[in-house]
Amino acid sequence: MTKRFEGKVALVTGASSGIGQATALAFGREGAKVVVAARRVQQGEETAEMIRRNGGEATFVKADISSAAEVESLMRATIEVYGRLDCALNNAGTSGNLMPAVDVSEQEWDSVINTNLKGAWLCLRHEIALMVKQGGGSIVNMSSVLGLGGTPIGASVYVASKHALIGLTKATAVEYSKQGVRVNAVCPGFIETALIEVATNAPGAKEQLIALHPIGRLGTPEEVAEAVIWLCSDAASFVTGHSMVVDGGYVAQ
Repeated sequence: MTKRFEGKVALVTGASSGIGQATALAFGREGAKVVVAARRVQQGEETAEMIRRNGGEATFVKADISSAAEVESLMRATIEVYGRLDCALNNAGTSGNLMPAVDVSEQEWDSVINTNLKGAWLCLRHEIALMVKQGGGSIVNMSSVLGLGGTPIGASVYVASKHALIGLTKATAVEYSKQGVRVNAVCPGFIETALIEVATNAPGAKEQLIALHPIGRLGTPEEVAEAVIWLCSDAASFVTGHSMVVDGGYVAQ
């Protein structure tokens, strides 16, 4: 049976764990050659090795996407190793520290925005340029349900960054659709990751988080990865500028 991404090259940032890792593995399983990008070398190498153990092809590139120079090196390495770029998930991000908006320092603001928004933009401009040159491609930006609404938990900078990322997604989708490049976003609800485990270690905290989702549980990284894979596939060829919610009903209520 033909795999959906046979002969294609996929780049995933923030691929050392969680949704990024699950998506990198899914691309590899579907036949793509995967560029695994992350700041954490050991975990990133492990993701690439997992893909290879499953019969796929993968290369790890260390990259901090908030750095223009490192993003440029990442894109150069992608072309040097595989010669093209067909799909990309701009997933690397940070939640920052939770605090009321008036207590956020300029340093904290810059830290979150430089990764979640500027970093995605730095990746996008290179990815789009490469895809336009070769005749097309598909990009997914990782937003959040908190990119669609506010929250009282003290995440104002994160919320701002994820709202802005949806705007960037729509703008680039409209600008480059005629050149064969599709740009979409995925907005996950709260997902079972190591970060969530740490954030909900107080008694009753996880139960409160689950209660926000009508489906009655948190999501899995693999469920979000499936949405990304579909958006990047030919099955979504008429979909661009879209923000796909994968949230167990969080936003619907």
